[in-house]
Amino acid sequence: MAELPEHLLRRSAEARAKAEGRDVEEVLAEMKGEPPPTDAAQPEAAASTDAAPSAPTPETPATPEPAPAVVAAAAPVGEGRDLKAEETQFGVPEGLLRRGALARAQAAGLPPPQFAGEAASAPQPVAATGGPAAAAPAAAPSIPEGVRTQRLLTVVKAGAIQQVKSEPSDKVSTWPHLVAAEFVAILVCTAALTVFSAFVDAPLLEFANFNEQPNPSKAPWYFLGLQELLSYFDPQVAGVIIPGFGLAGLAVIPYIDRNPSVRPTDRKLAIMIFSFFFFASGILTIYGSFFRGPGFNFTFPWIDGIFFDF
Repeated sequence: MAELPEHLLRRSAEARAKAEGRDVEEVLAEMKGEPPPTDAAQPEAAASTDAAPSAPTPETPATPEPAPAVVAAAAPVGEGRDLKAEETQFGVPEGLLRRGALARAQAAGLPPPQFAGEAASAPQPVAATGGPAAAAPAAAPSIPEGVRTQRLLTVVKAGAIQQVKSEPSDKVSTWPHLVAAEFVAILVCTAALTVFSAFVDAPLLEFANFNEQPNPSKAPWYFLGLQELLSYFDPQVAGVIIPGFGLAGLAVIPYIDRNPSVRPTDRKLAIMIFSFFFFASGILTIYGSFFRGPGFNFTFPWIDGIFFDF
């Protein structure tokens, strides 16, 4: 024990004596291995201790935290301490030393200490008795307005377990939307055919006579487009290949243009293919109905008349 500094040895003896309720000098002699002092020597030692108070020694923050009794008997909180010198001596950053001294002063109810090399703070309040008034505990730092403090690990995106609001969809049920529209269309077509059949006569012709063939001999209007093609191409080409390509082209439109949009501006390819076949079929049918005369030759209907039975 002789190799420990005197001030550390005395501080430990004071803490131990306070905890056990014994005399400091007796505990100090026991720690040094010396015989306990007599009763006559104790008042003298106590008087010498009161007459010459020991100078405050620098605190060593790097050592482990002592017991509560040792903390109570620790050195002053740091009035006039040179933090830069302590940082060089003990290797503890100046900021940690300053925070420790301020925390001890706040726990003891004392005003903030002044360190060496710093300007004096504002005058301390004086009590009515003439002594310094007890400083109020330091208030917690104020939080700026509009700033929300929260723990990062507790930030969870709020959301219901079950979706309550339905999402928009471009699909509708077959009943009643589609069925109702189709039923209305059937009624309109039926009414139009009824009115047309009441005002337009469509009698049946007489039995066919191979000795008296009509000139020109024309097929029904829905076949006149193919009959018109026969005047330009071979029957194999006009009756099989061209109609086969046309039907195949119409069938593969849904596989070529897979755009789900129903807007015409987004379905240009499908509209172009359908328009080509529709106008080609319509032109051939109109040409064979109104511009073909006897011998299936070309005629002008406004000059030679119409050779077609409606």
